[in-house]
Amino acid sequence: MSEQKRSWFQRLKDGLKKSTSAISDGITGIFTKAKLDADTLDDLEDLLITSDLGVGVAAKLTEVLSKDRFDKEITGEEVKEILSSEIEKILTPVAKPLIPSPEHKPHVILMAGVNGAGKTTTIGKLAKKYKGEGKSVMLAAGDTFRAAAVEQLQVWGERTDVPVVTKEIGSDAAALAFEALDRAVRENVDVLLIDTAGRLQNREELMDELAKVVRVIGKKLDGAPHDTVIVLDATTGQNAVHQVEVFQKMAKITGIIMTKLDGSARGGVLVACAEKFGLPVHAIGVGESIEDLQPFDPKEFARTLVGAE
Repeated sequence: MSEQKRSWFQRLKDGLKKSTSAISDGITGIFTKAKLDADTLDDLEDLLITSDLGVGVAAKLTEVLSKDRFDKEITGEEVKEILSSEIEKILTPVAKPLIPSPEHKPHVILMAGVNGAGKTTTIGKLAKKYKGEGKSVMLAAGDTFRAAAVEQLQVWGERTDVPVVTKEIGSDAAALAFEALDRAVRENVDVLLIDTAGRLQNREELMDELAKVVRVIGKKLDGAPHDTVIVLDATTGQNAVHQVEVFQKMAKITGIIMTKLDGSARGGVLVACAEKFGLPVHAIGVGESIEDLQPFDPKEFARTLVGAE
């Protein structure tokens, strides 16, 4: 294992520490008996639900255990191995990096999510990544109602040396998206990342605004946006599932990036989202540094989450 790979694995392990200890300690506490019985299965299902894996995933995992090992001797470590294997099966089909296609010029990525989820920071990190790969990148500050969001994106633009298209605060977001796309086409840019507003409390207004942005982009460039990615904050737990449902109605979400997995014991919600929506999970963030946003590895995540050695 390379030094870079090992250091990322260590960051993932450190980041998921709270989630891991909640699940791992819970399993150790439950599986003190020699044989697997109905009571231990109920306790395990409750543990998985309270660890934000969701009711569907919890039922699926306990059913696998029940089918194979009911009334047989089993240890906590064996349970962790079985759970990590089953969680990996849920996650593997959705682990897909966000790779801009050279066939699209520009490849347009629309970023959605509620305020505070880490959307603008994620855009900055992606810009740095793509620039490092030799691609030309442009950013569009489409959250035109929040000066802080525009300023934050401008800081990322300076830091990564990529242009940022802005308009005055309160401007029409769709008009800004159109201008940014027009400029990106003219300048032959490889990747255009568009920020959007995330005011869930004004759902109807936000829905109309996002839908308008998507419409305008599609009229300007056939097939755009090529990706519509929702950024989710893991610390919100099951609310992250609700956010995907809400944003799916506003724009056709094509993928997920989950941030702040280091912030709480609620990392299991990524599994719940994967099982419920089947959307690609492009990357996960376990810290503030640029290196802490990495492509999603289902095996590492599953084993780390349940504390399988």
